[in-house]
Amino acid sequence: MLAVIAGQGALPGVVARAQPTSPLICSLVGNDPADLSVDLRFRVEHLGSFLADLTTRGVREVCFCGRIDRPAVDPTQIDAQTAPMVPTLAAAVAGGEDKALRAIVTLFEEAGLVVVGAATLTPDLLPAQGCPTRMPAPPATESDVAVALNVLGDQARADVGQACVIRDRIVIAREETAGTDAMLDGLGATTLADDPFGAAMDVVGNVLDTAADWLSGSENAPPASPRRGILFKAPKPGQDRRVDLPTIGPGTVARAAQAGLEGIVIEEGGVMVLDLAEVIADLDARGMFLWVR
Repeated sequence: MLAVIAGQGALPGVVARAQPTSPLICSLVGNDPADLSVDLRFRVEHLGSFLADLTTRGVREVCFCGRIDRPAVDPTQIDAQTAPMVPTLAAAVAGGEDKALRAIVTLFEEAGLVVVGAATLTPDLLPAQGCPTRMPAPPATESDVAVALNVLGDQARADVGQACVIRDRIVIAREETAGTDAMLDGLGATTLADDPFGAAMDVVGNVLDTAADWLSGSENAPPASPRRGILFKAPKPGQDRRVDLPTIGPGTVARAAQAGLEGIVIEEGGVMVLDLAEVIADLDARGMFLWVR
């Protein structure tokens, strides 16, 4: 029997409804999924009892999916079955994202449960390599991705974030504990119309580039349009891909557009896409691209 340890958002519902047999839906108190009825709620202070309950119910596999806010732990509420887990739980609460997840996964595995990734249960959420949108990724996107990969390495060492925003090889924003949506919301609109200084500098750069071409005798091609930046998202190096695999969806597209970005780049096999058809349609309507790299 499968139990879905569901967090916030739409992903738990997508995963649960894709299974041939309805799984047991469990949720940490205060983190119910968006559109899924919860069968069993639990508290961190009662994790030992919860794991014993799962075993009694015949659960053999668990899948973690959805966003969970880090809970405050009340030491006075810790029950007898959870007390032996306190050192591991304390390390999880105090550590970064990956460290916390690894600690929790270890406790589930020690209880005899097999942890299965959401992407393993719903492989259709992983789009094929390529650019499914009408708008292709501009050639210069590759150099932005190179910068983003370095940022991802920094985020892995800091144990935080799976996304960043890059424009012309410059880091505009990095995802922190609040998540991708908060990062994009914090950017606001960064279109040229809202950034007159940046627009002016782009125009100056184009004029200088054109003058350099003329002086060098190269063809006088029209100046390239100013780049508006990309959202890059991928798992952190060394991340346990059974848990917390990055996800994007229509809401991500709306926020990226509001921030004035020109496209989204995700790692093939490393980022799940909710409502892929809608995501592609939204991007096409906005003249943006998706590159599964």
